[in-house]
Amino acid sequence: MKVRRRAFHDVRAGYRAQAAGLLASVRRVLESGRYILDREVERFEREFARYLGVPHVVGTSSATAALELALRVLDVGSGHEVVVPALTAPATAMAVVAVGARPVFADIDPTTYTMAPAALERALSRRTRAVIPVHLYGQCADMAAIGRRAATAGVPVIEDAAQAHGARYRGRPAGSIGRLACFSFYPTKNLGAYGDAGAVATRDGALAARLRRLRTYGQSGAFAFGEPGLNARLDELQAAILRVKLRRLERGNVRRRAHAARYRRGIRVAGITLPVEAPGCRHVYHQFVVRTAVRDRLRAHLAARGIETLVHYPRALHQLAAFQGRARIVAQPREAVRAAAEVLSLPIYPELPPSVLRAVIAAVNAFA
Repeated sequence: MKVRRRAFHDVRAGYRAQAAGLLASVRRVLESGRYILDREVERFEREFARYLGVPHVVGTSSATAALELALRVLDVGSGHEVVVPALTAPATAMAVVAVGARPVFADIDPTTYTMAPAALERALSRRTRAVIPVHLYGQCADMAAIGRRAATAGVPVIEDAAQAHGARYRGRPAGSIGRLACFSFYPTKNLGAYGDAGAVATRDGALAARLRRLRTYGQSGAFAFGEPGLNARLDELQAAILRVKLRRLERGNVRRRAHAARYRRGIRVAGITLPVEAPGCRHVYHQFVVRTAVRDRLRAHLAARGIETLVHYPRALHQLAAFQGRARIVAQPREAVRAAAEVLSLPIYPELPPSVLRAVIAAVNAFA
């Protein structure tokens, strides 16, 4: 018998829900004849800054570019160290390598999967120039504890908020807490473009001005280049699309939270740990991540029933060849290694059909 496939994420459903507005925004840009760093980028930057409650947002070509630019404006470079969690997307640490600095991998909290403040404290050294906590899976890291330790060491905090559009920590939006914050607008994010795109948010006007120069080769005027920069600009098409999608971000996050609540009520299997919303946090469930010691067996069980799942992430960063000889660890990140072997992401997105939600719950509950 043919098994019906349930996709992990259907980005087309989000497009169909906003097709008229999206197509109108694309047509507006195409007919304008202005495609790079013009009105759409400026308007999106203002609108997203207002959403975050910060004075400045600088659009970039990707979140990786945003992270690299954030490190550059803090003058992080060769001979410096930057503390990052051992469980996150590799791009977080690759941005550190790109500026010539050394990532230092700190272990995670086994409940929230975000950077453990005690592990951060052990990872700090006289060479540390920044800390990058990641708001993983849609939940903020413990920014108060992380901020205290970073402040004691005299180093700035850069939020990696790539998975946390609309998340909150003690009432404050993700992206409004650190010295700088970096966002991804990859198509599957809670706020996603239809291509690569990113942004840096900050309250510091001087940093914002330098970010704007560095994202376009370091240019400050007509053929005036004061320092080397990147080609890391957000384009007009993606900015116009993001302006449309920003209007529905909160609605989408409410639906993600409702789906997560339904999963939480419905899944009843011993040995499968469900995600936890930390006190004072508003989780926006970029991913709904369950955990079990028999992850691969559960994944195969769900695949046999047509349910697509993903693993975010199958290895801790220090286990990747890309960082061998380029990173440092103070203590083995055992919690990150354990989590990488046990986490499994179930389908979740705003337009997830109720029938698929029920099918996933039934399939998980049939696991033994």
